[in-house]
Amino acid sequence: MGHGHGHGMPASASGRHVGRLAAAFIVTAVFMVVEIATGIATGSLALLSDGAHMVTDVLGIGLALAAILAARRSRRSSAWTFGLYRAEVLAALANAVLLFGVAGYVLYEAVMRFSSPPEVPGGPVAVVAGLGLAANVVAFLLLRAGAAESLNLRGAYLEVVADMVGSVGVLVSGLVTLLFGWRYADPVIGVAIGLFVLPRTWTLARRSLRILFQHAPERVDVDALTAALGRLPGVGEVHDVHVWTLTSGMEVASAHLTVGPDCDQSAILAAARELLAREYQLEHATLQVESGTAAKTCHELQW
Repeated sequence: MGHGHGHGMPASASGRHVGRLAAAFIVTAVFMVVEIATGIATGSLALLSDGAHMVTDVLGIGLALAAILAARRSRRSSAWTFGLYRAEVLAALANAVLLFGVAGYVLYEAVMRFSSPPEVPGGPVAVVAGLGLAANVVAFLLLRAGAAESLNLRGAYLEVVADMVGSVGVLVSGLVTLLFGWRYADPVIGVAIGLFVLPRTWTLARRSLRILFQHAPERVDVDALTAALGRLPGVGEVHDVHVWTLTSGMEVASAHLTVGPDCDQSAILAAARELLAREYQLEHATLQVESGTAAKTCHELQW
């Protein structure tokens, strides 16, 4: 009987972007205070609402940063054999729940305002919304690269994108109110913001739940993978195949390969690892090579 695995566990993709994440956190936190303070001073409900949305940005980015630091800290602990990388996925799911709540609140407030649209001071709203847009653009540029690699960073990135769209909406609303005095601009923009946020939030939540439920990555056809392993010279049967995602950029696999008594187990292990890495980009795979007798024990398991 033999076993083998691929390369060591790679560093989490989001870990390479801690500096950018921290900078985005500072930028959004500072402007959140400015926007809320200005909203209170001017009595602008639009600014206060956008300020509340920026609170979710700060919380979302803070969760993402905390998750990365927790995962990094746990790497050297023998008690957590996979570290705390899943903390990043939990943070992404928390961000999705947060975004659902904010989008729902925005839609509810927008509907309420259609019946009695409030008077919004267009000038101050437009100025502060413009500054908020600039702050969001800075955070957007800081997080954009990491969002393609890490689900956790994508959650924080979507928070910023949603608030950036919100800032554009508030800016347009302020300008329309200032120039034309049309009070319905605010609720119309509110509905548009809510409808923009919801589909993207659903995508983020679905991807997070797939990882937490240990589904195979969408790009991997497990049946085809199993068949490919079974076609390797010397392999008689393949069972107990599992492929799952630990966190963004960290996909792992395990499988049992049944072979004949005279087979070169080392050669079979090498061929299987090479196949998984080349065809499926699975660099970390734990493989067990076993005889027919050992395979019977595996089949007797009920789960």
